[in-house]
Amino acid sequence: MNVRRAKTAGFCMGVSLALQKLNTALERRTGPDAGTGRICTLGPIIHNPQVLAEYEARGVVCVNDPSQLRQDDVAVIRAHGITRQVEQAVCASGATVVDATCPKVKKAQLSIARATSRGATLLLFGEEDHPEVRGLISYACGPAHVFGNAGELAALPLDPAQPYVLASQTTQDREIFTSIHESLSHTLDDLTVLSTICDATRERQEEARNIASSVDVMVVVGGRQSGNTRRLADVAALNGIATYHVESAEELESKNFTNKPRVGLTAGASTPKSLIDAAEKWLSSL
Repeated sequence: MNVRRAKTAGFCMGVSLALQKLNTALERRTGPDAGTGRICTLGPIIHNPQVLAEYEARGVVCVNDPSQLRQDDVAVIRAHGITRQVEQAVCASGATVVDATCPKVKKAQLSIARATSRGATLLLFGEEDHPEVRGLISYACGPAHVFGNAGELAALPLDPAQPYVLASQTTQDREIFTSIHESLSHTLDDLTVLSTICDATRERQEEARNIASSVDVMVVVGGRQSGNTRRLADVAALNGIATYHVESAEELESKNFTNKPRVGLTAGASTPKSLIDAAEKWLSSL
């Protein structure tokens, strides 16, 4: 089996920074000045089940509501960010706050706040139930609409005479976003467009697209809750080849690779190198 592995596969800068901050918090809890409180994350620190299980084994507690925090806890804000309202509640809890929000997400939050400061309506391209999207929406100073595709956007009752701000979840497909931008520019008189899709996402999607065009089958490794991983699988599948999104090599089945000597391998931005290595080893053994 000829395996073509993406150079961009695996942790992005935002994920690496978030985990570094969580690791630092853990180290301080075992040092000479260690307190008695817990190390908590506000929701999963990243979307990867193996990483989350590892931190749980190390004593990290995942809480879903600020009311679960205690004054002597260390509260680490997840890489996807949280809403303004939740952040206020976290600060009011008395816990020590460590902000591990991805810098690209934080930049998108602040850009949305500035662009909508005079009440413009936010049009956000993203997954409505994703924690990053909920956080981004909370920074809008005016009305806000979330849409996941062009059809959902077309169904929105937009007034061409009103001001709008178009932005995106940081891990969305840039080509689709560009198409949406071009379409809206013909129908809205006052449209501000924010460039909120991060370069790491663009690079990963472009490489996945290129690899998928030259292989017989694609494997994408990463958590099923990871939006950027799911979109990598979608991008690869658009080339018309079989694409398998798995969380680990154990999910791969040899029958799916019969008479397919060329396989592409990539992984989401929250996938550890060890899982990618294991998938490559399994594929190379066929």
